[in-house]
Amino acid sequence: MTSKTIIQPLDRVAIALMLLLSLLIGLIIFQGDVVAPRVREFTWQNQQIGADDIAFSLTFSRPMETKSVEENLQIEPPLAGKFSWAGRRMVYTLLTPAPYGTNYKVQIQKAKDKFAQQEGKNKTIQPFVGNFRTRDRVIVYIGANPDEKGQLVLYNLTQEQKKVLTPKDITVMDFKAFPNGEKILFSARSANNEDLLSAQLYTVSTGIAGKSDNQPEAAGKVDLILDNKDYQNLKFDLSPDGETIVVQRGNKSNPGDFGLWYLPTTSDKSGTKPTPKRLQSQPGGDFMITPDSKAVAVAQGQGAAILPLQSDANKPLDFLPQFGLVQAFSKDGSQAAMVKFNTDYTRDLFLVTNQGIQKPLLKTTGSIVSCQFDPASPTLYCLLTQLITKAEYVEQPYLVAIDLKSGQQKPLLVLPVDQRNVEMSLSPDGLGLLFDQVVAQPENVQAPANTLKTDDGEAIATSSLWLMPLLPIADAAITTIKPEKLPLIGFHPRWLP
Repeated sequence: MTSKTIIQPLDRVAIALMLLLSLLIGLIIFQGDVVAPRVREFTWQNQQIGADDIAFSLTFSRPMETKSVEENLQIEPPLAGKFSWAGRRMVYTLLTPAPYGTNYKVQIQKAKDKFAQQEGKNKTIQPFVGNFRTRDRVIVYIGANPDEKGQLVLYNLTQEQKKVLTPKDITVMDFKAFPNGEKILFSARSANNEDLLSAQLYTVSTGIAGKSDNQPEAAGKVDLILDNKDYQNLKFDLSPDGETIVVQRGNKSNPGDFGLWYLPTTSDKSGTKPTPKRLQSQPGGDFMITPDSKAVAVAQGQGAAILPLQSDANKPLDFLPQFGLVQAFSKDGSQAAMVKFNTDYTRDLFLVTNQGIQKPLLKTTGSIVSCQFDPASPTLYCLLTQLITKAEYVEQPYLVAIDLKSGQQKPLLVLPVDQRNVEMSLSPDGLGLLFDQVVAQPENVQAPANTLKTDDGEAIATSSLWLMPLLPIADAAITTIKPEKLPLIGFHPRWLP
């Protein structure tokens, strides 16, 4: 008896498929890799970035011929930067912060595959288009008109929108923005209490998302951070990372109990509300938290001390006896603008580096009110005064740009003599300088109740805000730029990060 092998229909289909697949695999092997390389990941895709975001990366599906990628990368509007590579990942680091309020497009076409290029084949990348945008240009100030008197006001210059953030029953005295722009830390007193020493610390939400994928908290949500029950809250500072507050406090029942306190801005893991801790150190004056958020620079005695942010700060990390005040730190903490008070009542401004260099920048018979480092170039912008007459001690305020490499000074704007309480703020992208012009209440006019006052105790009648566009200091046109008066009534202006 003979047996026959019967091939079932399903077996025939399987055999046919295997033969077909073998044929296709052979064709692919014969032809080589024909799959075009592509961009797998763009880290800024559809993101909103700020001045702290300095680099994006592109990850490719295959190793690329680096020169062809660099030559074919297009950013519109252009952003100067430099390339670095790690395998299939390319990093583009910006030389200066991207201008705010702008939409950007990133494109790559005609970039070549590395191995195909070596084999003499012309395999180019799949065309790629990516998009990102920078944060809106936003300023915050204290309102000075009757409808917004003493309230914190946010104005979006990009969208031309205004929001009043704080209620009428408290009067804002000072404020600092958190680094992501979602909240603002501020000090305020009751609107019907003119005691400048009765301030409490609060936070308020801005309604702005720190990142594109975050849903922002509604604007105007106010939370009490530190009360004034036992201590007067005087000056304060917020660390650059937004995690620590340092406050100068005085004991209400013991005037000799005066010093710095610090507290975290968020609750611990158990949800316990943060409480302030005393910074055990010598008494000091003006202070500023360092860029690394781990220490505080304090004017102490005849010098400036750098104290660690811990309970026992009696041992300074550093002490600079020749300087009486730190005006500003560069963003990376490698440089500081410091003031030296001379015996002839003049003041010197120095550039001090972490390499021990102390470079004199200018001398003035008046005051060095404030300084800020340009994030985009080696330039320091300062608000200064020059003594006009000694008899009545009349000071002339002016704005100046200082080239930190050459020491060259370029005056930007001379302000009226009666503008003694000017404040300035440099935009996070380094392209605009914001300042106010306070008009004082005439001395022969009785100021109304609950009148707003400057830090000098001068009654404020009204105040205007001005915006000055900035050019690189090497540009000859920098001295011909005129400031623009904004349609806002307020004082103490600051940019949102």
